[in-house]
Amino acid sequence: MEAPRILIVEDEAKTAQALRTGLAAEGYEAVVAATGEEGASQLAGGGFDLVVLDWMLPGRDGIEILGDLRVRGEKPAVLLLTARDSVEDRVLGLDSGADDYLVKPFAFAELVARVRALLRRSVPEESLRRQVGDLVVDLAMRQVFVGGEEILLTPREFEVLAFLARHEGEVVTRRMLALEVWREPNRSTPLDNVVDVHFARLRKKIDGGRSVRFIHTVRGVGYVLEERAAAQEGRRTLK
Repeated sequence: MEAPRILIVEDEAKTAQALRTGLAAEGYEAVVAATGEEGASQLAGGGFDLVVLDWMLPGRDGIEILGDLRVRGEKPAVLLLTARDSVEDRVLGLDSGADDYLVKPFAFAELVARVRALLRRSVPEESLRRQVGDLVVDLAMRQVFVGGEEILLTPREFEVLAFLARHEGEVVTRRMLALEVWREPNRSTPLDNVVDVHFARLRKKIDGGRSVRFIHTVRGVGYVLEERAAAQEGRRTLK
C-alpha cells in the first residue's frame, strides 16, 4: 500500500521543514509548498490525501486556497494551521471547508494525531475490513476472526496485526513497527525483543494449530502477513 501523500503549505521555512521531516518519519509522503500560489498549483495537480494548510500566507492566503479547493469539489482532508484562535476565526475556518483546526504553537504529537484521525475518516468504509483468506481484521470494530471464530487480542496485539493487514504481502520491518505501533522513534535501545515477543503471542493466537498460517518471519528483516500453507513456511525469498 502506498503511503498517504500530504501537502504542507507553510511559508515559515523552519516549520515547514520540521513538519516534512516529522511526517516522513511517521511513514507519510510529505511535500512542501512555501507560498499560496505554489500550494494552489500543487493542489491543482491532485493526488494528495491531506493538506496541512497555513492560514496566513504571502499572496493567496489559506482561506482563499481552501475555498477554491472546495468549489472544485476536491476531497483531500484539510488541517488548517493558524495563530488566530478566536471563536470567530475557528468558525470561519471550518465554514470555509477545513476539516480540522490547529492553533500555533502546537505540539507535533498533536498534529500527527489529528492527521491520523483525518486520514481514517477519509478511508472508504469497505477498506476498514481487511481479509486475508479466512482471516478477517475489522479495523473499525477492532475485532479479528479466523474461520468465523473471534480471536481476542490485547490492544497492542491488535495494532500490530492491523499494521500488518494494511501492508498485506509486504515485508514489515521491526523499525517500521517501532515507529508506527510503539511510536518510540527516539528510544535509545531497539525494540526488537519487545516486537518479537508480541509476534510470538500473536502468532500463537492467529496461527496456533492451523494448517494455513498468516504471520511469517522473514529472517533478519521482519514479518509479513499472507496466507500460506504450513508446509510452505520459510520458502519466501526477498527480491
